[in-house]
Order: sequence, then structure tokens, then C-alpha cells
Amino acid sequence: MLIDEWRSKSDRICAHLQSSPLFSSAKTILAYFSFRQEPDLSRLFTDSSRRWGFSRCVGDALSWHIWKPGDTLQTGTFGILEPNSAVPNLESAEVDLILVPAVACDERGYRLGYGGGFYDRMLSSAEWASKPTIGIVFEFAYLPQLPIDKWDKPLQAVCTETGFNQIQF
Repeated sequence: MLIDEWRSKSDRICAHLQSSPLFSSAKTILAYFSFRQEPDLSRLFTDSSRRWGFSRCVGDALSWHIWKPGDTLQTGTFGILEPNSAVPNLESAEVDLILVPAVACDERGYRLGYGGGFYDRMLSSAEWASKPTIGIVFEFAYLPQLPIDKWDKPLQAVCTETGFNQIQF
């Protein structure tokens, strides 16, 4: 995908997110910094009416930290930007919404990640299981059905450049 197309599609995803009820009602949102041409949500991060949380990989788990525009970032273990380790942690009780990166998502809300299992482990834990989740993918990666494993948990919604798709369970 060309850079202009990537930017345009990413901007449309941001617009669809901003008009969704799950996003509109959230005050503290976990997000991600784009990696490997994932949809770029950075235009959302300047919204100072919300608190933003970003992960650090710590062993085989994700540790979530508050981040504001202008805060220092560092390159983590997998080459992904992360907040500095001195930044305050975010606890699950403070979080209203999780924007989940994915290689692909399906119409049932299941996602395919990069294979590290970080989000699968987190979303399966009791403290995070009840948090609303939105998978973020480009339309070409929004598929009718993906293979699933017993540990996979469906997301509540999937957002692409063509729209916001609430999952019906």
C-alpha cells in the first residue's frame, strides 16, 4: 500500500472510531503505535479530553502506561515504540476501551495477531476480560472467518476504513 493510501485509510478509520459510541463514551483508552503498516491512529492521540495508554512488553506480558503527546518514546523488544519505563502505569480498573491491533479480524470478532500471544493472554485474564475491545484493521484484512484456537476471545467491534462493525453475539 502506498503511503498516501495508507494515510487516507488510517484517517478514515480514525473518523469512524470517533463517531462510534464505544469510543465516544471512553475516557481512558489503550491504543498502539502503528508498526508494519498497521492502521495509524496517531491523529486521535492529540485529543486531550482522553487519557491514552500504551503498552510495554515485559517478559511475556503487556504493561500499560499513561502517555501524552510529547512524552518520550523508546523502541521496545520487537521494534515497536513504547512509553519510557518511568511513566506511570495504568491499571485495568482505569481503562474504558482497548483498541486492538491485528493482522486480520473476522466478522465474528476474532483476530489474528503477530503470533506473540500478548493480547490473547491479556484479554483472557479476569481483570481485562470485561473491557470493551475494538479490532483495528484495513478492509482487505476484515474477513468472513478466521481459524480460531481455544484461547481466542472475540472482540466487541471491528473498525476499518469503510466503517465501524459492532459484533453481534
